[in-house]
Amino acid sequence: MAGHSKFKNIMHRKGAQDKKRSAQFSKLSREITVAAKMGMPDPDMNPRLRAAVNAAKAQSVPKDNIQRAIDKASKGDGENYEEVRYEGYGPGGVALIVEALTDNRNRTATNVRTAFSKNGGNLGASGAVSHGFERLGLIEYSAKAGDEEKVLEAAIEAGADDVESDEDGHAIWTSIDVLHPVARELEKVLGEADAVKLAWRPSLKAEVGVDDAATLLKLIDVLDDDDDVQTVWGNYEIPDEVMEKLG
Repeated sequence: MAGHSKFKNIMHRKGAQDKKRSAQFSKLSREITVAAKMGMPDPDMNPRLRAAVNAAKAQSVPKDNIQRAIDKASKGDGENYEEVRYEGYGPGGVALIVEALTDNRNRTATNVRTAFSKNGGNLGASGAVSHGFERLGLIEYSAKAGDEEKVLEAAIEAGADDVESDEDGHAIWTSIDVLHPVARELEKVLGEADAVKLAWRPSLKAEVGVDDAATLLKLIDVLDDDDDVQTVWGNYEIPDEVMEKLG
């Protein structure tokens, strides 16, 4: 559980800074455009688009930006993005899965490979680490949605499989095929979720020491800074005392 919340904190700690907002908006808009192109341009008729729009709203993306991203797909404007997944090992043998949306596979592959090699990791072949993860649905709520008991009860009623709660919020896990129906049921009780998405959940966590943690966080930051990279998933767990030493 700590690993999940630590991971969440790490992935979002830079997003809070103003200089990161533009890049974050761009990634969210790209996901909206891709989702709208793959299905109906109406969020009510397209679960992936609805999730993308909700994620954008949670990050305070202006309504105009969201509508422009949908319109771009409807008009057939812009680049044709494809989904690509990279797998590899970070410092300390940590398993990482990198998901990207790209209009140039060669550029993205080169950037991801360079990020790994320069920061104590190495890129593997497809399937190198994903066997150690489960592909699941993930619904995220902030702590203000309710206490642990309220969220757990709502999740059970909605048909979720598992809930992880801590002071940062709640992570509700489902099988892929019921992700959006469960999200709709939860919305009736808890309100709109911060995120509804497909996720990679590690079967086993790898605890990372202070030496490897610093390099690992640098690698994740470099990957996260790449415009093509949408999400980085890992099986690492960084103890509180290690995070404190890193400042």
